[in-house]
Amino acid sequence: MLFNSYIFLFFYLPILLIVYYGVLKTIKARNAWLTLMSYVFYGWWNPVFCLLMMASTASDYVIGKYLYRTESPAKRKLLMTLTIIVNLSVLGFFKYYNFFAESLNGTFAWLDLPIYAPIITGLILPVGISFYTFESLSYTIDIYRREVKPANNLVDFFCFISLFPHLVAGPIMRYVDLDRQLKQRDHSEGKFAVGIVFLVTGLLKKLIIADNVAPLADAVFNAPAGTTVGDAWLGALAYTMQIYFDFSAYSDMAVGLGLMIGFEIIQNFNSPYQSVSVQDFWRRWHISLSSWLRDYLYVPLGGNRKGKYRTYLNLILVMLLGGLWHGAAWTFVVWGLYHGVLQALERALGERHPLKQLPVWGQRLATFLLVLVGWVFFRAADLPTAFRVLGNLVGYHGGQPVQPLDLAQPLGLAFLTFATIVSMSYPNLWQQPVRLNWRTAVVYGLGLVVSVVLIMTQQNSPFLYFQF
Repeated sequence: MLFNSYIFLFFYLPILLIVYYGVLKTIKARNAWLTLMSYVFYGWWNPVFCLLMMASTASDYVIGKYLYRTESPAKRKLLMTLTIIVNLSVLGFFKYYNFFAESLNGTFAWLDLPIYAPIITGLILPVGISFYTFESLSYTIDIYRREVKPANNLVDFFCFISLFPHLVAGPIMRYVDLDRQLKQRDHSEGKFAVGIVFLVTGLLKKLIIADNVAPLADAVFNAPAGTTVGDAWLGALAYTMQIYFDFSAYSDMAVGLGLMIGFEIIQNFNSPYQSVSVQDFWRRWHISLSSWLRDYLYVPLGGNRKGKYRTYLNLILVMLLGGLWHGAAWTFVVWGLYHGVLQALERALGERHPLKQLPVWGQRLATFLLVLVGWVFFRAADLPTAFRVLGNLVGYHGGQPVQPLDLAQPLGLAFLTFATIVSMSYPNLWQQPVRLNWRTAVVYGLGLVVSVVLIMTQQNSPFLYFQF
């Protein structure tokens, strides 16, 4: 089920809220209702995968209880190892099976072995598995570290993992973020109204900006031949805006929906295209993933405590694994390595880094261009496509025919221009207080009407991060 669908807005959400506020009065009953409805939300795509999420959640709940009670260091380490293996094995199987199967099929087909039977591919990736696996895993790790106590009951833990606002595309929540709120949270008209503001903001970012610049990006990355320099830049810039406004739209909507039921969900974006360095970008982009990788991977690897060369290696390794978290493809490997190397260079050069010699606006522009180049690998279907687009950006076509794509679509270009100016010049919704007055009501009321009209008149498009 999509947030930007009439089924969600006109049926699912009203039913959930009517029962939540009109029928149920205790926090336990409301948590149980949210858990049930979250599974309905998740099972809308494929009910079978509800069983997988239930099994994963129950496993970590039981292991978490034993971890907290066990005093023996050896047993605690064994339990921790067990939960890491179980979680990462499930995630790895669904996420990387097709990649390795296709690689083996290609290798053996090249070898032309007559006795080789191709491995079956086409395994479906469960929506949101990357997010809820990391959430569940952080729970047991935090218990192992004695940083959090286990959930009071099974329903609360199931509610934490399955809570529909952040279930399928984040932010990646930790139990410590929601522990208190699962036991007691505030509900007020003001909080509900701010939630509507975030919800409508996310709808408008997705429906008006992300979905309208997407065709510009698709035209360039799906082109069968080389494109002009101008078209290549338009396509790369369009995807740079599409992924930000699409992903941050989901995060805004998750925050808004959370507020409407009393939950305060963490910030996931902080004007990332205004960053002055790549390290600064990763403090602003997909903040929940960046902090997860820092606390559960970078720090355990030694962080910056084992010398400068080990620090550089850790940065590269963490970003490489962050790339693989997004999917099993060489494009994600290169994207992760690219960002890892850039961060290692910034750390190594310090104040001698060329970016540091520029004025602030120059640092922002240079960082933006570096990030844009990285998005080319992230978006491309394969490495040849990525290198073709990168070559087109500088006028290189490698003997390929040049295909003008006629991307000068007035509406798409207008939204692309607007998105670029806003993302690079203005603060996002998190950085400014929401003023609840009649003007706000009128503006966001009209925004909701526009969103509904767009939902009813155009085909719903999934959020980009559903595939990760």
